[in-house]
Amino acid sequence: MRSNGDRGSNGQGDPDDDGDDRDGDAEDTDAKPRRRWRRTALEWLGVIGGGIAIALLVEAFLIQAFWIPSPSMEPTLDVGDRVLVNKLSYKFHDVNHGDVVVFERPPGASTGQNGEIKDLIKRVIAVGGDTIEAKEGNVYVNGEQIDEDYLEPGTPTDNLPLTTIPEGQVFVMGDNRTNSEDSRIFGPIDEDAIVGRAFIRVLPITDIGWL
Repeated sequence: MRSNGDRGSNGQGDPDDDGDDRDGDAEDTDAKPRRRWRRTALEWLGVIGGGIAIALLVEAFLIQAFWIPSPSMEPTLDVGDRVLVNKLSYKFHDVNHGDVVVFERPPGASTGQNGEIKDLIKRVIAVGGDTIEAKEGNVYVNGEQIDEDYLEPGTPTDNLPLTTIPEGQVFVMGDNRTNSEDSRIFGPIDEDAIVGRAFIRVLPITDIGWL
């Protein structure tokens, strides 16, 4: 048999203990959502931070977007268009005739009305070792007239005497020959000054297409 004292000990002590456990459970239940929220926040911060890091690496070494600041490449590219430039292209192959390239603005070239133009975009017409000249408004490379179907019909090319392109340099011109500041003014550019090859127009959406 158990004494009343035993019953009192069990009967009164146990409910008090149960009450303490319930309070502890309530505190744990409140803490769990907070811990889940913190974990979720940290996960999203990690995802966002990782995405930013990847984007910066891609822009620095692989692909970069550029906007078109002038009408010198019309009708191929209009002012305000956005293009993507492959910065690795010329790590694996030579610069080719007809490539549309972005390059560092040469000394003496216009910086634009607000001085914001740091890079230019033009088309490669001749490469190192080539000769180039314009005769009767047409362009000849190594003595042969080239087909420039990217020009507006009837567009003449002027101000281009016979020129030999040094090795390691390229001769670039805009497709808008009558309104383009290019190698006819600042001369051939060093291949090392080329940022990369523009390969696609991405904006405006209605004009997305390969270059």
